[in-house]
Amino acid sequence: MPVKSRQARNSAATRAALLRAARKLFTERGYTEAATEEVVRRSRVTRGALYHHFRDKQALFRAVLEEEQLKLAASIKAIAARQTDPWRALIAGCHAFLDACLDPSVQQILLIDAPAVLGWEGCREADAMYYLDSVKAAIQSAIDQRIVAPQPVEALARMILGALNEAAMMIAHADDEKAARREVSEVVDRLLEGIRAARS
Repeated sequence: MPVKSRQARNSAATRAALLRAARKLFTERGYTEAATEEVVRRSRVTRGALYHHFRDKQALFRAVLEEEQLKLAASIKAIAARQTDPWRALIAGCHAFLDACLDPSVQQILLIDAPAVLGWEGCREADAMYYLDSVKAAIQSAIDQRIVAPQPVEALARMILGALNEAAMMIAHADDEKAARREVSEVVDRLLEGIRAARS
């Protein structure tokens, strides 16, 4: 077996172990209270290995966040893809996102810590990177099929994402998360119904 190949596999395994441990720790304690020393201990690697892969705790958090975003975006796309038309796909995708907001890791990493670590603009960029194109595509398809009234697609997609983000924050900070999920579900359905084309 080539030495380089073995080293690459070992390096990938070390990085994966660090990300697993960091994800669990960020979920349990939040970004501020999570210590890199604990990440190292839980992943059973050296401190040098941590800093070989990640410049600092913020870089480690960004890598964990990226994995969470990729996983969530893929899950939402898979759920939306099972629908029979773009309108149902849009609704299913919105509800899949809101359902995910009940997950403790999504709440802590994406909804609570990401805005504090990345800032407002960083979170908006992440939304654009992982979700905006899919929402725009669903809207454009629905317009093409005359399910949704013609309107500026980019503006509408961003407004929908903004509403979903506010709904997500309500769920994450609610005393009764499931009740909040039910409440925002009703409101989101009404908002989406408002963009449908008039049916004769």
